[in-house]
Amino acid sequence: MTAAAPTWDPEQYLRHSGHRARPFTDLLARVPEPPAPRGRPPRVADLGCGPGTMTRLLADRWPTAHLTGYDNSPQMLERAAPLAGPLPGGGRLDFAHADVRTWTPPETYDVILGNATLQWVPGHTAAFPAWVDALAPGGTLAFQVPGNFDAPSHRLMRELAHSPRWKDRLTGVLRHDDAVLTPAAYLDHLAALGCEVDAWETTYLHLLQGEDPVLDWVKGTGLRPVLTELGDEADAFVDAYRAALREAYPATAHGTVFPFRRVFAVATKGA
Repeated sequence: MTAAAPTWDPEQYLRHSGHRARPFTDLLARVPEPPAPRGRPPRVADLGCGPGTMTRLLADRWPTAHLTGYDNSPQMLERAAPLAGPLPGGGRLDFAHADVRTWTPPETYDVILGNATLQWVPGHTAAFPAWVDALAPGGTLAFQVPGNFDAPSHRLMRELAHSPRWKDRLTGVLRHDDAVLTPAAYLDHLAALGCEVDAWETTYLHLLQGEDPVLDWVKGTGLRPVLTELGDEADAFVDAYRAALREAYPATAHGTVFPFRRVFAVATKGA
């Protein structure tokens, strides 16, 4: 079956915004300054911008740039809209509807970023040639993706979805453990396009607080396709999943440790 696009809940997504921001800031720290374009401000695209909070950090980094956050979720774009407008440095920030699965750069960009987005795009490396081609000489394509699809949080979700009770409803709805590539594979793809590539991985140990915090986390991200597909019938699935997560991620006196591997790539086009 073909899964419907997940319905996003900005409030749920932002419940762990501090932890979610860490990989983005680590990625951004490795992105070089864009080339100095003649006669125009730097042009920056943020693919899968969500509620716009991370796109706003780009405005702090490049206050003279024209920044556009792209997303296909009306709920996320509605939440991001109040952040749009002129920037103190003379640039501007705006948001636009676009589906990253089919997005073709409409103009030349100096930086194209994807923050925890490409894992939703099957075969996303096929888009790399067009994206790199749309970069100005010296421009950068940079992204980070979750690399934890074999972690208990995702494995248990898939096992439950494939169980006799749910398989007829959920077959094909969830992503598999090949949704993203290794750092070495991304390096190969991007280096073949003539880019200088910096690729790496990091496992964060998020210390989460509260009751069932791992469940609360995935309700904002990886569980969204299940919640969308099951609708009002999702409670039974969530209850079974909650019990499995409690065993896999036991609470400690300091909180619940949630290991989370992420894969990064920064590819700079030759000048």
